[in-house]
Amino acid sequence: MKEKQHKLKEFFATSWSIDNKVSIYVLTIIITTLGLLSYFSIPKEQFPEIVIPTILVNTVYPGTSPEDMENLVTRPIEKQCKSLADVKKITSNSIQDFSTIVVEFKPGIEVSEAKQRVRDAVDKAKTNLPNNLPKDPDIKEFDISEIPIMNINLAGDYDLQRLKKYAEDAQDKIESLKEITRVDIVGALEREIQIDVDMYKMQAASVSFRDIESAVAAENVTVSAGTITSFGTKYTIRLAGQFKSPDQIKTILLKSASGAIVYIQDVADVRDSFKEQESFARLDGKNVITLNVIKKSGENLIDASDRIKEIMAVMQKTSYPPDLNVNITGDQSRFTKSTLEELNNTIIIGFIMVVVVLMFFMGFNNAFFVALSVPLSMFVAYLIMPSLGFTMNMIVMFGFIFALGIIVDDAIVVIENTHRLHRGQPPPEKFFYRSFQERLQRLHPFSHWLSGPVL
Repeated sequence: MKEKQHKLKEFFATSWSIDNKVSIYVLTIIITTLGLLSYFSIPKEQFPEIVIPTILVNTVYPGTSPEDMENLVTRPIEKQCKSLADVKKITSNSIQDFSTIVVEFKPGIEVSEAKQRVRDAVDKAKTNLPNNLPKDPDIKEFDISEIPIMNINLAGDYDLQRLKKYAEDAQDKIESLKEITRVDIVGALEREIQIDVDMYKMQAASVSFRDIESAVAAENVTVSAGTITSFGTKYTIRLAGQFKSPDQIKTILLKSASGAIVYIQDVADVRDSFKEQESFARLDGKNVITLNVIKKSGENLIDASDRIKEIMAVMQKTSYPPDLNVNITGDQSRFTKSTLEELNNTIIIGFIMVVVVLMFFMGFNNAFFVALSVPLSMFVAYLIMPSLGFTMNMIVMFGFIFALGIIVDDAIVVIENTHRLHRGQPPPEKFFYRSFQERLQRLHPFSHWLSGPVL
């Protein structure tokens, strides 16, 4: 009976590891190598990919006041969206010429399904919307990955057109990176050919706005004229009619109701100008163009940031004038790098501190194996993370740092229990009871009457 009571429980994996220690050493080296390779290949991001079932409905109706936008556009769409299932909240905003509606669904709804439900609701509301809308309401999902990872500011004593040319050169190079979705230019002027019509001259020439619009649209086209064969070679013929300068627009012939010959320059002033500026950027009181860089979801933030900085450094030396100021703001990679460095420092410092502290109580060998559990656990996690679709982001790295203390505690318990079994000591509860009785007896010679026999 005593042999059965003191028989130790055995775990097959532990017994196999003890009998094949060389294999365990090889396995440790393999885990370390593959873990390091996986660590360098795992994408690093500031935040994890968050899918929020939120749909935006944007409608443009030029020349409409905020009150009319609410009554004619916002309310009919809101009415249909409120009837949708699993809707958590609906918010709307009506301003001059524009209406936006935010439909937030309950968690668990697929974004594609939520978008289709809102699209069906908007289709039902079209019968109550104005017939002269320039285009149908724009329906899109809210994507947190659309937040820019950095802002590149190009400033200097140059006009906005010159700065825009420099910005477009950088935009083309940055968008060629596989980690980047797109680059948005903010603060630039967009070219526009303006035809300012004189109402009195137009009435005197018996010309309408529709006549001017139709004449410009009919002339500003490039038409394919087919192909011809010459000496066995086929050539494609096209008539290039797109305007290259405002002077070409001035000489367009208009159709007059009176039969007179009228040109656009006779009734209007044609100017090469810019659209009304809708986005603005400022830096130290100078003209500035800002590039908002948007990264693809799941790509490595640190690699993308480093490559963009390399591109801008090369362009400053080769393409940009010396007095052009290139300033990078809002770089999210520096926060990711800081958190990653803290994780690595925590692993290294934890390994050293565990060895130094435990070597005085358990010996250097035992302390070393306890500390070795910290990096090995991290390497195993690095191997599993890609298969789970995880990236190295702020949430994951915080979880790693939080779990390091638990790993060390568990390793200490396992090492102590291993030595207890190796030395043939009784179970912990009996060992504690016996040592307590021995100390009690040393304090008082008659204490054994109260404590009973020593086990």
